[in-house]
Amino acid sequence: MQSTNRNITLSTILFISMLFSFAQENEEGEALVTDRPDATEASSTVGKGVLQLETGGLYETFEANNIKSESYTYNTMLVRYGILDNLELRLGWNFVEGVTKLNGNKLDNVASGLSPLLLGVKIDIAEEKDGMPEIALIGHVFPLFSASTDFRPETTGVDFRFSLSHTLGEKSSLGYNIGAQWGDDSPEAAAIYTVAYGYSLSDKFGFYAELYGDFPEDNSANHYWDAGFTYLASNNLQFDIYGGTSITEGQDLLLGMGLSYRMLKK
Repeated sequence: MQSTNRNITLSTILFISMLFSFAQENEEGEALVTDRPDATEASSTVGKGVLQLETGGLYETFEANNIKSESYTYNTMLVRYGILDNLELRLGWNFVEGVTKLNGNKLDNVASGLSPLLLGVKIDIAEEKDGMPEIALIGHVFPLFSASTDFRPETTGVDFRFSLSHTLGEKSSLGYNIGAQWGDDSPEAAAIYTVAYGYSLSDKFGFYAELYGDFPEDNSANHYWDAGFTYLASNNLQFDIYGGTSITEGQDLLLGMGLSYRMLKK
């Protein structure tokens, strides 16, 4: 196991180094806009013929009555490809491991495997103009057959959202999403929202803070916050790190990091 972990670590370092070197040689175009690390999806598509990869890992915990649940997501890969100037296809798949501890002792019921596949589209609706926000519509479906046994729901999940953004100044912006989702084996809809404030600390470093949550029809509302930093290594490569927790009951700690890489059309 230790040898396998070392090989994975070395492969990851080599992969990141390769991306960093390649991105430095391909500085064409404007700085990329990503859908990570926050929960707020960007209000623009990647552009026709552009392939953008966004991936990372995260750690979540929740403890109640001496029972602690830990979730490790090792790969949050999202692949975005522009088939038109205003339309992109979206494909995502996560590998997750869930661990339960009782009074600090790890139980044997470890759940691991792939979460349901994300299949979706994003469509540009309007550009920012005369005080009106930039707007995009995003929709996803999560086929249940695509998930591993430990994470397979009984029904196919669906979500949609409108993504909007305003430029507040030369260095700051505000993005927000509103929509609904059907999932977690519930036939009831849950309204979803996100609000994120972004600020450019420099040409390379950025900061964001965010509130997000949902309002299930048959349960109490869930509210969360997170904040993080981004580093733009080149116009086509960005790294991020973030952390957060829940305002209502449901999450004690969220930690994550990742990267986004864009391959421009020739």
